[in-house]
Amino acid sequence: MPPDSTEAVAAADPVEPLFAQLKTRLRELRPAEDLAPLDKAFRFAAERHHGQKRASGEPYMVHPVEVTRQLAEMQMDMTCLETGLLHDVVEDTTATLDEIRRNFGDEVARCVDGVTKLGKLDLASREERQAESVRKMLLAMVEDIRVILVKLADRLHNMRTLGSLDRERQERIAQETLEIYVPIAHRLGMGKIRGELEDLAFEYLEPESSKELLREFEAARPESEKFLNEIKHTVEVHLAREGIPARVEGRLKRPYSVYQKLKRQKIALDQVYDLLAVRIITDSVKNCYAALGVIHNEWHPIPGRIKDFIAIPRQNLYQSLHTSVMGPGGRHFEVQIRTEEMHRIAEEGIAAHWKYKEGKKGAAVEDQRVAWLRQLVEWQRDMRDPGEFMSTLKVDLYPEEVYTFTPRGKVIVLPRDATPIDFAYSIHSDVGNRCVGAKVNGRIVPLKYALRNGDVVEILTQSGHMPSKDWLAVVKTSKARNKIKHVINTTERAKAIEIGEKYLEREARRLGVSLTQVTKAQLESVASDYGYSKMEDLHAARGYGKYSARQVLQKLAPEQVPVETAEASAPAPSRPAEPFAPGDQDLVIKVKGVDDLLVYRAKCCNPIRGEAIVGYVTRGKGVAVHSVNCTNVQNLMYEAERKIGVEWARSGSPAFPVKMMVHTEDRPGMLNQLTTALLSEQTNIRSLEARGAEEKGSGAVIDMTVEVNDKKQLERVVAAIRRISGVRDVERVYQQ
Repeated sequence: MPPDSTEAVAAADPVEPLFAQLKTRLRELRPAEDLAPLDKAFRFAAERHHGQKRASGEPYMVHPVEVTRQLAEMQMDMTCLETGLLHDVVEDTTATLDEIRRNFGDEVARCVDGVTKLGKLDLASREERQAESVRKMLLAMVEDIRVILVKLADRLHNMRTLGSLDRERQERIAQETLEIYVPIAHRLGMGKIRGELEDLAFEYLEPESSKELLREFEAARPESEKFLNEIKHTVEVHLAREGIPARVEGRLKRPYSVYQKLKRQKIALDQVYDLLAVRIITDSVKNCYAALGVIHNEWHPIPGRIKDFIAIPRQNLYQSLHTSVMGPGGRHFEVQIRTEEMHRIAEEGIAAHWKYKEGKKGAAVEDQRVAWLRQLVEWQRDMRDPGEFMSTLKVDLYPEEVYTFTPRGKVIVLPRDATPIDFAYSIHSDVGNRCVGAKVNGRIVPLKYALRNGDVVEILTQSGHMPSKDWLAVVKTSKARNKIKHVINTTERAKAIEIGEKYLEREARRLGVSLTQVTKAQLESVASDYGYSKMEDLHAARGYGKYSARQVLQKLAPEQVPVETAEASAPAPSRPAEPFAPGDQDLVIKVKGVDDLLVYRAKCCNPIRGEAIVGYVTRGKGVAVHSVNCTNVQNLMYEAERKIGVEWARSGSPAFPVKMMVHTEDRPGMLNQLTTALLSEQTNIRSLEARGAEEKGSGAVIDMTVEVNDKKQLERVVAAIRRISGVRDVERVYQQ
């Protein structure tokens, strides 16, 4: 009898040995498991992916098999393993979800659908496709956490094999990994995967810094390993003497983590306290604290560096004791102390609680690591703008690190640098809206005060008080930001509608157009021409200064308002228009579809050619153009009607002044090397000033303004400066 066609394809596929290794590993992990469903999924995927190649040239099926191998090591159930093999068939082959459902059941089909991107939809931009794909993935995660576990395994293998792609795609995928998947892995407590993803992304996003750091690591490795071995031996001896059972591990801090600390604190490598670390894994919580006593008895602890995540676990349920101590020869090192169970959770996170025998079907409601996701999806369900969605999502995914208390002792966990306003909204929306002040530890503080661990916060409220626009610049939580935007947007929209109506009436009287004779159907038809469903929306846009009243009247009464007299645009009369100086009009940027709107680059971010930009209609000042990465963009864009499409004009190529700050070692010849590097990139220096860093003995700071033609030249300049020995960090300076 001739073999089944799918079996023949699978047998001929060179991936077969790789799949055999996967099955061998699964039999080691779970001898009693029936692997027939996995065989079926492999044959189906192999047939559909037959003939497809990855960018590296290897058969495409290598990827799903490696993803499934990762899931097997995470001890995931059979549904998850089948999804691993099938996760790309709907996206990259002719297979449909109905086929998956018929062959493998509803659960597998739901997981495959959750992992599948929206690449086949006709969306306007890559940003929209990314936003909608991530939104879909998050919604699927709420229903079944296995979706993100497959996605993380998928992303991990893609990052391990990223070298086969072109530079642009490498950077884009690495950036997305760092902004979306790394924080998700962190929030799910999956430290091992998070660490590898970070380091892999670091290699592609900061290749020069990565190589330099690895060189320093390798140069110091023999001495560091010798030091760690001595410390480990000492710790083992002292713990054994006290009868504390434990295993002791030594490690170097991960490259990306070190880089972040160097960049954030502007310090040299030898000033990183936790560069070297010892991990003590013992059998009980009692012995964790006993081991901490042994460590502090042997070496002096560094004040402010003791953290007890056992008594107060992190949001992702991470538990451990952390302390930094002064070791032999004045060398600092970190000590982490935890139980075996804590260690497993720290490494594997939510996957550690997923036993394949239990067959958990989704995210448990009581699981803290998923509760944040449910809230996040709720807050962002109605957020339609893709840029705003991705920006606020990145804020939401940041690790929460500040533990504060209400006067009654309830713990409120907030992001780093959160304010009393964030605290107020975390209690209740009404408390946030009515917040007029705050007491921290019994003392009145400004509302922009950055809360710290252990702060006891009391919110002062006043009936009838409303949130201020200024709050958007200081709040850190998505909940606070969205609630403030909602209140302000409602108020501002009502004002804009009133202004738009009044200006239309005034212009109609001036031109002799009778609005009483205009029907509701005519008004709605004109609103539809502008892309709005209701006339109120068009009035609001008019009130914001986005459209001219004459343009609207010309459509309503073309016989009374000829086309040739209609203005392109006019500012709203909410206040007198401010005159423009001749140089205010920016000729290198134009509004899409409109030729003569006044345009200028915002001073806060000073966008340069090549950067993604967005326009914001101001009242009386024209269109302000911001970089999409500008910190002020999200504070402005809560009024969606004011957003307007802008683009770089083809003509005009002026040099853009860019302010930069370079943190360096304080040594002779540094300025000479810096100016030589700038000269090699054909970059003109407008101004340059060197000064000692604020903290004595911590290096020097060079402030300068250089001229660049576009984003690519700026990237080359930054890379050239980073290559200079002794340069610790380079940052672009924006005006506040």
